[in-house]
Amino acid sequence: MGTDFEKQIRMVLLKKNTPSWIVFAFDILICIISLTLAYLLRFNFYMPEIYREPLFFAFPFVVLIRAISFFIGRTHAGIVRYTSTKDAERIVIVILCGSVFFIISNIFSYYFILHKFLIPLSVLLIDFFITVFTMTFSRLLLKTVYLELNYPKKNTSNVIIYGTDELGMITKRTLDRDLGRNHNVIAFIDNSNRNVGKKIEGVTIKNCDKLESILQKQTVSKLIFAKKLIGSARKKEIVETCLNYNVEVLSIPDINKWINGELSVNQIKNIKIEDLLERDPIELDVVQIKKQLINKVILVTGAAGSIGSEIVRQIAGYNPQKILLLDQAESPLYEIEIELKEELKFPNYEIVIGDITNQQKMEWVFDKHRPYIVFHAAAYKHVPMMEGHPAEAIHTNVYGTRVIADLAVKYNVGKFVMISTDKAVNPTNVMGAAKRIAEIYIQSLNNKTTTCFITTRFGNVLGSNGSVIPRFRSQIEKGGPVTVTHPEVTRYFMTIKEACELVLNASVIGKGGEIFIFDMGKPIKIIDLAKKMIRLSGLAVGKDVSLVYTGLRPGEKLYEELLNDKENNLPTPHPEIMIAKVREYDFDEILNKIDTLIEVSQFHNDFEIVRMMKEIIPEYISNNSIFEELDNQNETDPLNKPVISAPKEAEK
Repeated sequence: MGTDFEKQIRMVLLKKNTPSWIVFAFDILICIISLTLAYLLRFNFYMPEIYREPLFFAFPFVVLIRAISFFIGRTHAGIVRYTSTKDAERIVIVILCGSVFFIISNIFSYYFILHKFLIPLSVLLIDFFITVFTMTFSRLLLKTVYLELNYPKKNTSNVIIYGTDELGMITKRTLDRDLGRNHNVIAFIDNSNRNVGKKIEGVTIKNCDKLESILQKQTVSKLIFAKKLIGSARKKEIVETCLNYNVEVLSIPDINKWINGELSVNQIKNIKIEDLLERDPIELDVVQIKKQLINKVILVTGAAGSIGSEIVRQIAGYNPQKILLLDQAESPLYEIEIELKEELKFPNYEIVIGDITNQQKMEWVFDKHRPYIVFHAAAYKHVPMMEGHPAEAIHTNVYGTRVIADLAVKYNVGKFVMISTDKAVNPTNVMGAAKRIAEIYIQSLNNKTTTCFITTRFGNVLGSNGSVIPRFRSQIEKGGPVTVTHPEVTRYFMTIKEACELVLNASVIGKGGEIFIFDMGKPIKIIDLAKKMIRLSGLAVGKDVSLVYTGLRPGEKLYEELLNDKENNLPTPHPEIMIAKVREYDFDEILNKIDTLIEVSQFHNDFEIVRMMKEIIPEYISNNSIFEELDNQNETDPLNKPVISAPKEAEK
């Protein structure tokens, strides 16, 4: 019988929303009861005769005014099961307005009509509090009953929130509002001891040193980062602890991404691997960077790419006269254009669709706009792809760089900053070797001109187009397998934002001819990266998602280097930027070799192209590539040196 009765209640509460006229009538009933209680409490349940007579006027008057105020304030329009703090605020304001009207009416009655108060002021005060409490409590009670029936507590999961400031409280309230009732916040944790032991909305604040103790004693399903500034070391430590106890780690988005200024449960997402690999914020020489960029025309090649687009974003904050966004990828260019317009509100830009190897078009760009600084990020960067297309690597990475560099000299560009790669150090592939040749060219050219040529060299950037992290993320979302080339592959990683900040800093420090290398931190095993990404997704390695080794790709090496074995590095004023002490080349000699290499590349003889590249860069030793046989030839016959000459067709 009890079960049937519960089902009937459930049907009534869950079938549809309560009609607003019923809510309105219920509120009027509350007003009548509240006023009655107010009189009884005021006079200790015995009302003197003198106060009884006005009741015949007072009750209808109060009910009428309350009804009008409820209708105007629309207190009955909200859906009771979704009652929020906004609804409670509306109730308080509407009832307060009604009570103020009663006080004014009392004064008017006393001085102009009855010469006495229609309703005692003490009764009005008691009535106000009873009405507010009863109307608010009744709604919250119905909401609670609805949630209990629809979302039983047995599905509750324990949650810990990192952060005890306003963001932490907003996160808790967001979880509390979730209709799923799946969240039970059991603790706030923070790095500071200032508030330890205190409570926020009934939940105790604990030091994050106690996190492991909490996880040992209680079953916790999630930890949510709800704090803006967290030290990178502390964040990594907390995440590692959580992963050891199979606790899912999430974070709230930046406040600018909240929907209509409010945080939604659906916006609380799993923490990204990029967040864990971030280091402490880089110290930017803002004054010098601004002095260099303000009111200047800046050209960014490869502006639609990962690095180029981030350079554009950062430059936009220094009020340049104009940014020229040069790329041949129209769709990504359109996306960064929309971002400049709508998000960054930066109007001083111009889109230039073109290929850096198109000398005629590039000449037009330089002649028309006269850039003061060039950030050269355009390049082919995919190692296996370039291993199969050496001619294209030379055409874009070497010839394209030469076109832009030569025009920079011709049109008196102040600074030319080239984005290079750690794969240019002791290259084992065509892409890295092509970038090294480009480095050599602009470094040699620096001695022949007033233009300041600077090279910046760094490792892999997190989340860039074609990088390993987006690929792993896609594979995990599809359920795996996650493919890793080799269990020992190790790489340096840096966020795109970090890399571009260091590029801007290096551009200020550079006087010309330097190859700057960045502190990339500790190298990371790709297999460890893949495993952590799987675990951060709330999945188990080998159980939910499998790992598969596919073997090294053409041109790929196990370890990346930032300096050649024969190179040293010199410090700079910035602790995370160093200058590579590299071999210098005679410009005329390297120019002749590069001219020949570019000429030969037009005939797409891959082995001849690579043979010439190896002569220019003796340390270029192919790895896991068809071009290894060229190295074997040189080993077996030391006198067998590649002949640098164009094919007969070229001579003709």
